[in-house]
Amino acid sequence: MWTENTFRGVTPSRLTSSGPPPAGPYPEPVGGVRGDVVDAVCRVLEQAADPGRAKGQQAYMKSAMPFRGITAPQLKAILRPLLADPAYLLTGREQWEATVRGLWDEARFREERYAALAICGHRRYQPWAQDRSAIPLYRHLTESGAWWDLVDQIASHLIGPVLRAHPETEADRMRAWATEGSLWVRRAAILSQLSSKQETDRLLLLDCITPNLGDPEFFIRKAVGWSLRQYAHSGTAAADWVRATVDELGPRLSPLSRREALKHLT
Repeated sequence: MWTENTFRGVTPSRLTSSGPPPAGPYPEPVGGVRGDVVDAVCRVLEQAADPGRAKGQQAYMKSAMPFRGITAPQLKAILRPLLADPAYLLTGREQWEATVRGLWDEARFREERYAALAICGHRRYQPWAQDRSAIPLYRHLTESGAWWDLVDQIASHLIGPVLRAHPETEADRMRAWATEGSLWVRRAAILSQLSSKQETDRLLLLDCITPNLGDPEFFIRKAVGWSLRQYAHSGTAAADWVRATVDELGPRLSPLSRREALKHLT
């Protein structure tokens, strides 16, 4: 579970963790859902539930969807044998997408959505997950997830690899997303290079940040600063570039974004 964008004491305007419905229709997957996989995931999560912890998780996350009370390390350990089991192997791209969608869309507990993301990005399915054809799925997950714990994982671990594999098309897609009406789609674009390190496209990073400099929303301002700070960790040249960029943006950069960008930089 991401912990970067903690927001204790913050009540962003017009936001709830249940999120808005998707902006446009998303076609149903062609393949059939592997109901046995969905049932197995839900079953092992139920068996590991900790109701006492679950209440605190839900309160911290400000989530309309309840939790099972499973920590991130526990979730990883629980899912590992199930995802490695040949009996639960997804055998085609359509089946993979349909099963991810089935688990995600019908989730009753938040860990079920975390599990859907784990299946989505599992090493077995990387050829499908990193193909450009997966982007409509990731947009659906972003818009329907509509909260930072889900969107940040989607942006960094799912959208990011597609962008790095197909910059010739996906860079312009991220530029378009950066001007969308949905703040979560825009946040995903800003954070899409979070794991790119030395492969970060500086111009694309600026093109995603710049249209959002005037946005007062906490989650956008936090993302702007975080994206710059994360790139600064890539080396001395990256850190120097971030410092120069912060100086160049001047007062256009919000105080929150500035603090986040320069955190840990001397």
